[in-house]
Amino acid sequence: MAWWKAWIEQEGVTVKGSPHFNPDPDAETLYKAMKGIGTNEQAIIDVLTKRSNAQRQQIAKSFKAQFGKDLTETLKSELSGKFERLIVALMYPPYRYEAKELHDAMKGLGTKEGVIIEILASRTKNQLQEIMKAYEEDYGASLEEDIQADTSGYLERILVCLLQGSRDDVSGFVDPGLAVQDAQDLYAAGEKIHGTDEMKFITILCTRSATHLMRVFEEYEKIASKSIEDSIKSETHGSLEEAMLTVVKCTRNLHSYFAERLYYALKGAGTRDGTLIRNIVSRSEIDLNLIKCQFTKMYGKTLSSMIMGDTSGDYKNALLNLVGSDS
Repeated sequence: MAWWKAWIEQEGVTVKGSPHFNPDPDAETLYKAMKGIGTNEQAIIDVLTKRSNAQRQQIAKSFKAQFGKDLTETLKSELSGKFERLIVALMYPPYRYEAKELHDAMKGLGTKEGVIIEILASRTKNQLQEIMKAYEEDYGASLEEDIQADTSGYLERILVCLLQGSRDDVSGFVDPGLAVQDAQDLYAAGEKIHGTDEMKFITILCTRSATHLMRVFEEYEKIASKSIEDSIKSETHGSLEEAMLTVVKCTRNLHSYFAERLYYALKGAGTRDGTLIRNIVSRSEIDLNLIKCQFTKMYGKTLSSMIMGDTSGDYKNALLNLVGSDS
């Protein structure tokens, strides 16, 4: 990995973990915080939001070895509500957490398409492979088959296409001729004909690299005199529209996409806690600082200030710790 890439990634992290880490005293602190009557929530927040995911896994091992109990199960029995949901999310290894979110989005009545779209459109090929592996290990089923059983039509096709991870997200190579051809094909598949050729859109959006697609979007605008987003909005609707727009947003600027997801979770009446927790937990060790900068740029206020205004109690304190300072 080039040094600058490592530096950028380090810059993006809000939860760096403890430099002088020893899991044993941490496990003991947690045990004491939950022993007897009443729970010391602040002690739980201080330990778990200030450790990296890898360190939390070590603490869980030490907790089991010292006290013969499963840490996550103990936390579940002591905590409740959104705070419990957040703390339990922190205890999952990253890919297993995303597999769980996908599984939860499909089980029971009604499918939360938004969750599936968000995860599949915003992860790299490698990340998707790890999520599929974790899903199979934890649920004894194929993620692809479950998605096929739970969705239908073009939405099913775009999700399966994204899951195949045929997008080339490494080379950054752009073939200008192919970019023009792709733009013409998209125009012909949408604006030009009566009825839309959805498969053409799905194929191009799901199999080309981000760098290549950026060029396609530019060429498209020249031909169609409107943005690819506007065409998608006028040609499709519902979950398919959301899925296509998400691929475009993640291609244009991944950090803006996550900033928008967080803003959408916090604005208006009622907080969408599932979206808020998932995005803060899953990006805290990747690029949450960069998402925060983008958030302020886009909405003129900081992510922390919106969390402060929209959440309360231990839940709020834990979220603010994960998001880090605004400086």
